Amino acid sequence: MSLSIANNVGALNARNNLTRSSSALNKSIERLSSGFKVNRGADGPAALVISEKQRAQIAGLRTAIDNTEKAVSVVQTAEGALNEINSILVKVRSLALDSANAGVNDDDAFAANQAEISNALDTINRISTNTQFGEKPLLDGSAGISGTSNDADTTVLKTSSKTSAGSYAVAVTTVGETAKITGGTSQTTNLANDEVLTVNGTAITLNAGSTQANVIARINEFSSQTGVIAEADPDNATQTRLRSTEFGADASITVFSDQAAAVDSSGFGTTSVTDAGVNVAGTIDGQAATGIGNTLTSVSGNSTGLAVKLASDTDASDTVTGAQGSVNVVDNSLVFQIGANQNQTAKIAINSVAADGLGLAVSGNKFASLNDVNIATADDAQDALGVIDKAIDELSNIRGELGAFQANTLESIANNMRTTLENTVNAESVIRDTDFAEEISNFTNNQILVQAGTSVLSNANQTSQGILSLLQ
Repeated sequence: MSLSIANNVGALNARNNLTRSSSALNKSIERLSSGFKVNRGADGPAALVISEKQRAQIAGLRTAIDNTEKAVSVVQTAEGALNEINSILVKVRSLALDSANAGVNDDDAFAANQAEISNALDTINRISTNTQFGEKPLLDGSAGISGTSNDADTTVLKTSSKTSAGSYAVAVTTVGETAKITGGTSQTTNLANDEVLTVNGTAITLNAGSTQANVIARINEFSSQTGVIAEADPDNATQTRLRSTEFGADASITVFSDQAAAVDSSGFGTTSVTDAGVNVAGTIDGQAATGIGNTLTSVSGNSTGLAVKLASDTDASDTVTGAQGSVNVVDNSLVFQIGANQNQTAKIAINSVAADGLGLAVSGNKFASLNDVNIATADDAQDALGVIDKAIDELSNIRGELGAFQANTLESIANNMRTTLENTVNAESVIRDTDFAEEISNFTNNQILVQAGTSVLSNANQTSQGILSLLQ
């Protein structure tokens, strides 16, 4: 074997191995102190790519779970308000049933029940307007499918979950009418005698000496009981006309007097006269719509569920006719991000629960909506019950939809995401987390190698000194 002093190959070899051992020891220390076996791309390029994608998913899943929990809070806020409205409707129904008990009620009892119902309807409208999650309204229609008309004579009452966004033309083909009866004789002088005018079963006493204006005012004192408004006939101001407060075939007037028709009487005469209104007819989006009273409701096509109310023309007893502009429907459903990735959303529409949008267009009923119910008579109370029952059904359906959305969409997806999160975290842990049992073993091994390498390097540096003995 040759001896040289120019190059100490043994020392170089020892240093090289010591450097490797020191590097390995430092990596072990880094892995043990950080808890990760992949701290940079050089530690495992493929592992880093997979791990970072999984970290993004983990963060997204955690946020999505939080989102669903917040969505549940929104739904529960809305349902809590709906539950209160439902309780109010149950009370309103009880009042209507009380008024239907005609055998024991007098006018004061009817009036008291109606006053309480009016207050209850105001409360329902207030809850509809004021229910919010934070500053976000929930029950006023702004969180649902809403429509606006570009024609002042058309008012959008409600939409449904089946109503698609878009623009829909509205046209009236048959004018809706109130019931209306005009006295057969003009009243050109004051009443000659006391007169009893019976309107829809309510006896109204007219005093001798009353002018036509006095007669009209007296009849209108009983409008809440009769459902009838008196006014000067538009075509002949000396004749008194009666018209129902409601439109449609279910609105009717029956009137007779105890005085013969004459210029010095109310002009209606002793023969009983009856008239009924006419339901409006028309189209929405070119499709025939169902008309009840002065309300048109779409029953087919993309506009299904859209209900509009038509205003009266210059003669308050008739609705407008012909083309009535168009309704623009916008889907403002509540949209929740319930997944960790793009477009993983769920939505639900909560339409307005104001009184004028509940109990619409009940067949065979004089009241157009819950907002119109009047229980001033037993017959009115019977019609009111039909509207109230439909309003309760509609409210229950909304609550059912919200409950199904909460249980079957939000909570189920949240539970699934929790399981997915657990498994994704486990997978990411396998790729990136330090296995302490294995790494402690590596650390100990590398530590021993460093110590041994240091000792060997020290000895290797001493080998060249043996040459000095050859030079002596």
